[in-house]
Formats: sequence, structure tokens, C-alpha cells
Amino acid sequence: MDAYPGRMPTLILVRHGRSTANTDGVLAGRLPGVALDERGRAQAAALPDRLAAVPLALAVSSPLQRCAQTLAPLLAARDGLEVHEDERIVECDYGDWSGRKLSELADEPLMQVVQQHPTAAAFPGGESMRQMQHRAAEAVREWNARVERDFGPHAAYVMCSHGDIIKSLVADALGLHLDLFQRISVEPCSVTAIRYTRLRPFLVRLGDTGDLSSLAPPAAPSEPEQSEATVGGDAGAP
Repeated sequence: MDAYPGRMPTLILVRHGRSTANTDGVLAGRLPGVALDERGRAQAAALPDRLAAVPLALAVSSPLQRCAQTLAPLLAARDGLEVHEDERIVECDYGDWSGRKLSELADEPLMQVVQQHPTAAAFPGGESMRQMQHRAAEAVREWNARVERDFGPHAAYVMCSHGDIIKSLVADALGLHLDLFQRISVEPCSVTAIRYTRLRPFLVRLGDTGDLSSLAPPAAPSEPEQSEATVGGDAGAP
């Protein structure tokens, strides 16, 4: 008999490393050919050491290139670790916004809805933020059941996805309304861990990069404080 009958797997969410779109200030969405930049490749290379103490049952990845590149060093370091692509954790479909500069999108009337009332936000030619959260949360629940069945309730597995997806999953785990998910921040290649049980999830890590330098104030602050969330996720520390 299991000594911890309420225990379920632990999900380790990794946001992809910094991409060329992040540094260019472009909302990449699902556009092909968006790769990790030099810093992003270094972040991915450091991931195996950061997760060295954690036995991993399997890996799940968004099908986009930047997620595959992020997981590649981890897969190379873990002989036999299987990776499964899942379309349900792919980036939000930003539709007509995809490929546009974030600085241009800031003036779009929809941006205020995205920031303040995301449950009412639907991207022209794309999907709604409600749809994004629903498909990702359903994917996690199915993977939790599969990992528990195949590897036991104490197993951990890694899932590499995107900023808005991970934020929406954190909100789901916390019982936080989607309208408040823009208060959550996850930097590139950060680790967020959620331990699931039969009665409630526990958020045990949030946006952990192992680097606290981004918390330091700027040497010469000259711009007003940024209070808007970066759609798709920010570029992290410079």
C-alpha cells in the first residue's frame, strides 16, 4: 500500500531559453524558424546541471524549435530519456499579431484587454486566452495520469513550453482566475515546479533561474516602471 495515497507526479515546467524573437522584441507566436539566441543556447546548456539531482520519468515538449533546442542538452545528458511532442502545450495562437513588434502592439485596443481582462481576449485570426489555458491544463492532467500509471506517484517529469502557457498553468494550479495571470512572471529557461496531489496542487518553485541578478535595481534608472506584462513572456535579465 502506498504510504502517500494522495501523492501524484511532480511537473517541472521549463520555459524555452531566450530566443531571437525575445531579443528583437517580436511576438513570435507559432512562426517557424524562431531559434534560441546565444544566451538562450547557454541557458539550455546549463539546464542538465540544474536538474541533475532530479530523476526524470520523461520529457514533454512543445513542437516549436526553440523548445526542442532547449531540451536537446538535457536529452543528450540523460541517456534513454524519452521526449514526447504535444501540440496542446504549443505557444498561444496570436493570429494576426504573430511576427509583429511588441512596441507596435502596445497601442492596439485589444492589448488593454489582454493585460486587464484576458478571459475576454481573443486574438484576431488566432485563439482566445481561455482556449490556451484549457488545452494546456487538460494536457497536464492527462500527462499526470500517464506518468503516475507508468512510473508511480512519486515520479517527476519535465515539460518545455512557453511563457503564457506556463503562467496559465501556474494560475490553474493556484486556483487563480485567468484575469490575474499577468501578475505572474517566468523568465527564459526558468524552472517552475508543481507537485500534484489528489486534493490540490502545490506550487513549489516559480520562475527559478538560479540567477538573482535580475532582481537588482538598474544602475541608472531612467525609464518609468513597467507595469504591463510582456505578451508571450519577456526576454529576462540582460
